[in-house]
Amino acid sequence: MTVQMLDRSQLPGTTRPRLPQKSSRTPPLNAGDRLSRAEFEWRYQAHPEINKAELIEGVVHMPSPVHFALHSQPHGDIVGWLAYYRAATPGVVIGDNATVRLDYENVVQPDALLRLEPALGGRSQVTEDDYLAGPPELVVEIAASSASYDMYDKRRVYARNGVQEYLVAQAYEQRVDWFVLREGVYEALQPDSEGILRSEVFPGLWLPGDALWAGDLAAMLAVLQQGLASPQHVQYVAELRERLAGGQ
Repeated sequence: MTVQMLDRSQLPGTTRPRLPQKSSRTPPLNAGDRLSRAEFEWRYQAHPEINKAELIEGVVHMPSPVHFALHSQPHGDIVGWLAYYRAATPGVVIGDNATVRLDYENVVQPDALLRLEPALGGRSQVTEDDYLAGPPELVVEIAASSASYDMYDKRRVYARNGVQEYLVAQAYEQRVDWFVLREGVYEALQPDSEGILRSEVFPGLWLPGDALWAGDLAAMLAVLQQGLASPQHVQYVAELRERLAGGQ
């Protein structure tokens, strides 16, 4: 029997290019570089000392060191809030700083995301080299301010690639904007009379924006618990379980 060896570069989701062996040293990755997705991933993987880099519209972005009160703390609370929702909602998966391949010029690493399994209609999938490909249903970014590229370039990229909801927590203004994709354009979700934002994609995913910037995770989870007890979430869970059972 003849065994045919498969070149790793032929595997789905593997994008490391076949480049001439001109030098044993991999070129550096610098902010502002204009690269293809394959070249970006090759350089990024070859430099593990780089904590975070993104390719947005073919341009490399490398965020500054992370502040604690203005980024790390609200980031942690958001992840805890999403994890609580995931625990109560079958078929929903959370990601923290996952690399996401959106298209040939955009490789992003959002602060957090929530996605549906493909069997339930989710549009993202885990590749053979363990990244995400395709748009998650919800992306969350902790932005320095409303002037950051999260509110401009990345917002356009997420909308064009079909990310259904995009939540941007802006540290300087201490505000939360939650966008929903309608006919290819992001429109801002409006809070209710109590200041609570409610997801349209994930029923029961409720957020009091003020509590995030107050560092009040208990209040965030209390409001989320109300959302999880709502008829909309109860019905959503029943539908998800029925679809999961039908796929077995």
